[in-house]
Amino acid sequence: MNYNKINNIGGWICFLIATVTYILTLEPSASFWDCGEFISAAYKLQVVHQPGAPLFLMIQKMFSLLAMGDIHAVAYWMNVGSALSSAATILFLFWSITALAKKIMLPRGATATNSQLIIILGSGLVGALAYTFSDSFWFSAVESEVYAMSSLCTAIVFWAILKWDTHADEPKADRWLIFIAYIMGLSIGVHLLNLLAIPAIAVVYYFRRSKQPTSKGTIWALFLGVVILAVVQYGVIQYLIKFAAYFDLFFVNSLGMGFGTGTILFIALVIGGITYLLFYSIRNAKPVLNMAVICMIFILVGYSSYAMIVIRAKANTSLNNSDPENVFALLSYLNREQYGDRPLLYGQYFDSKPTEYTQGAGIYRKGKDKYEVAGHKYETVYDRNTLFPRMFSDEQSHIDYYRDWMQLGAEESPKFYHNMGFFFSYQTGFMYVRYFAWNFVGRQNDEQGHGNYKDGNWITGIKPLDAMRLGSQDKLPESTIDNKSYNRFYCLPLILGIIGAMWHFKRNQKDAGIVGLLFISTGLAIVLYLNQTPLQPRERDYAYTGSFYAFAIWIGLGVAGIAEWLKKFSPVTGAALATIAGLLAAPVIMAQQGWDDHDRSTKTTPRDFAIDYLESCAPNAILFTYGDNDTYPLWYAQEVENVRPDVRIVNLSLLGTDWYIRQMKFKVNDAGPLPITMSNDKFVQGVRDVIRYNDYQIPGSVELKSVFDILVSDNPNDMVTDQYDDAGAKANILPTKHFKITNNPDEVIATKTVDARMRDSIATSMEWTYNKNYVAKQDLAMFDILAHNNWKRPVYFAVTVPASNYNGLDKYLYNEGFAYRLLPLKNTTPDSLARDDDKINANAMYNNMVNKFVWGNMRGAKYLDPESTRMIGIIIKSFNQLAQKLLEEGKVEEARKTVQKSLDVVPDKNYSLYFTLHRYYTADLLYKLKETEKANKLVKNTAAYITRELDYLHSLSQGQENLSGNDIQLGMSVLNELIKITGENKQTALNKELETTFKGFESSFMGR
Repeated sequence: MNYNKINNIGGWICFLIATVTYILTLEPSASFWDCGEFISAAYKLQVVHQPGAPLFLMIQKMFSLLAMGDIHAVAYWMNVGSALSSAATILFLFWSITALAKKIMLPRGATATNSQLIIILGSGLVGALAYTFSDSFWFSAVESEVYAMSSLCTAIVFWAILKWDTHADEPKADRWLIFIAYIMGLSIGVHLLNLLAIPAIAVVYYFRRSKQPTSKGTIWALFLGVVILAVVQYGVIQYLIKFAAYFDLFFVNSLGMGFGTGTILFIALVIGGITYLLFYSIRNAKPVLNMAVICMIFILVGYSSYAMIVIRAKANTSLNNSDPENVFALLSYLNREQYGDRPLLYGQYFDSKPTEYTQGAGIYRKGKDKYEVAGHKYETVYDRNTLFPRMFSDEQSHIDYYRDWMQLGAEESPKFYHNMGFFFSYQTGFMYVRYFAWNFVGRQNDEQGHGNYKDGNWITGIKPLDAMRLGSQDKLPESTIDNKSYNRFYCLPLILGIIGAMWHFKRNQKDAGIVGLLFISTGLAIVLYLNQTPLQPRERDYAYTGSFYAFAIWIGLGVAGIAEWLKKFSPVTGAALATIAGLLAAPVIMAQQGWDDHDRSTKTTPRDFAIDYLESCAPNAILFTYGDNDTYPLWYAQEVENVRPDVRIVNLSLLGTDWYIRQMKFKVNDAGPLPITMSNDKFVQGVRDVIRYNDYQIPGSVELKSVFDILVSDNPNDMVTDQYDDAGAKANILPTKHFKITNNPDEVIATKTVDARMRDSIATSMEWTYNKNYVAKQDLAMFDILAHNNWKRPVYFAVTVPASNYNGLDKYLYNEGFAYRLLPLKNTTPDSLARDDDKINANAMYNNMVNKFVWGNMRGAKYLDPESTRMIGIIIKSFNQLAQKLLEEGKVEEARKTVQKSLDVVPDKNYSLYFTLHRYYTADLLYKLKETEKANKLVKNTAAYITRELDYLHSLSQGQENLSGNDIQLGMSVLNELIKITGENKQTALNKELETTFKGFESSFMGR
């Protein structure tokens, strides 16, 4: 009782420390990436992106109620939900470590001595707190994302199997196995990572139930665990829905019954079958079958949280991703078909050539009275294939990266050993070992790494070791030493974990093997499954936190290993010293180094930037966005905080789907439906997915409405034979890429698109050239909107939308802050000479950026994440362009206020060499505004930053320096610009100093 009481208290102390840590450092509002979508969806119980997270959303909805009606506190309380989930993970981790340590140190029924008690509890304390302050877990703990709750599910099931192991010989002990099955089922409604614990659980079961475990038996147990994992992952989650879908297909299409009839019957058959098996197992005394059936029942009960997805999809919520309101749509949703496939065990090389396309199963969609075939899945047959394809993507940027990483010649074809080399060096070494080392060795900075020597690497803090990998450590770049993620652990947590693993394998090989299996199945196995391509849009360390969890167990057991060495002093003293040493080597140093780069308590950039995007728009606007970070925070701002609900956000990445286009035809919040005239049958899946260009040599530009009518025409005379269709079906074509929109100046002025004073500047005919050789569905929908809007609603593109998605309209887009507005103004400047500065609506942009925008406390925030700092570069550039335009218009005072606003809201810190491109432009503007002192200060700070960066780059070896050539060129280029502007503005002393610096670097780099 004494041990149990102390063990419980110790666990709750760890929970309290973790809770306080995470609540003190959590973000007060929505974060970047998926958090904005999750918070919006949870707040109104809506449908998120595939494959959904219904249980997570429902639990977060409960946390939102703690806001007590304050819409500005909803995100905070949902973040608290993640913090508490993460703290509970630490609680169960503590109890798991103490259970493993106790099993080794105390025979069953024995009473713990003081030294044993200190070692056991010290192990739990060190391991749990080490994971508390681990980089990747801490990151997810302070934002409303699924990974915190997913980690909790993993922690609970691992603790529960250890609990079962302790009580397995007692009556009714198998209730723990049922509990595990239920948590597994619930976890499906959060994230699937939890299922990867199943193989480890199977091996625990085998070791406990087998009288004499053998290597062969262990392998079979592991194999059975993998089979169970596959049954749950594919059989339960996917094939149950697939069978239900095809049951419904038969009843609807063959028997003429209503939608859902077959699904209901299938559910009844499943319930009946399980009930029969349950009673059969009882009557015939088959305990294994009985346990399997009961576990399946509880998995299905947990999995039933997905009913929420279908129910809310049928309610047509504002956010209704994929619209999974029928069984076939739900099947596609669960299969993540929106994200495509990737080869895992057998497939193509990146330079393989397709030889044919084989038709597969039909793709069904819900029609008016029955299910219709939307198309077929096609499998591409290639001329060259390989086992274990790792370099498979044919995207040009990926191909270039493959060749560069593996040092392949421009025409050299990869071979199997190149595949293996990429797997070990990049996918395992760079995309897993690097993340592992961030958590337990040290981290260079938080800049996203793609393999260079300056960004995102792991470091130790031990100069000789780091110098061997990353060049001289005597001249670290400012981008490293001034980065708050410059964390040096000196390998101490890693060493402690290795000691713990060695001690564990020495004292209890079976349990150590189970922890090792959990470590591998949530680490290397994920590397194999993800088969990641290079140039990911963000770092992916959050996917491997389960593996880091397992290693934290060994960090805790490192205390026991050290105590065994120190027991010669005295058992109690050795135990106490080992605990203190463990605390200092792992959690203390990890907390001290990691606090500043995990403290998001003063950062509101995602929410405030989202507000700025929306406030850039005129009333009732249409705003085209593209990526996660210019869409999800905007959804949050509208759906939760009710900011500018009149603006209709249109994500171009989703506009290529029929369900999203359909939703755009309905009113949402205060935003009216888009002017989409196409009937739904014109753009359903499988119809007009891609319309190809066929140049008909039509003279001049063609009215966009006429082009659109041809694109959606069902008249055979407007079609050609589709060369890609085996049956020779007819298909629409794009006959020209030269478009125009004819405008009536009176109508343009009447809609307040252009001020009446600018009547003479209105282009009566907007002409442009489409920039693609095909029309995808999102382009078709945009054509429909533009052709039929008639300037009734303002049209904007977010500044972060790639230019290729402007569809050639670049010269008619005018910057008004965080968005470009489409305006029918005459443009006399040739496209080849047009500058970004020329396309500014200065009055609107000045009012937005100087008077209306909020800036997310950029300057005062304790920490800014990489996504926020990337936006800073765009912000400085926008301020500079606006100030330059105002100067050209003779508005000197407004230009001065613009530059001063930039200096007031933007941090002085340079986060990368890219920032300096905009800093020297700001300095030039300050000189023009006669703000010489401020300009000189900015020039000196910028030059000092560049000097430190170039010093570091020069300290690298020749090969390393060659890989940093772009950075060297950029730094030298900006230095040269600083010399020019100081010379032009007669800053002689500063100019000479810069010249000396420039010539020194020029000589040094040329000398190489």
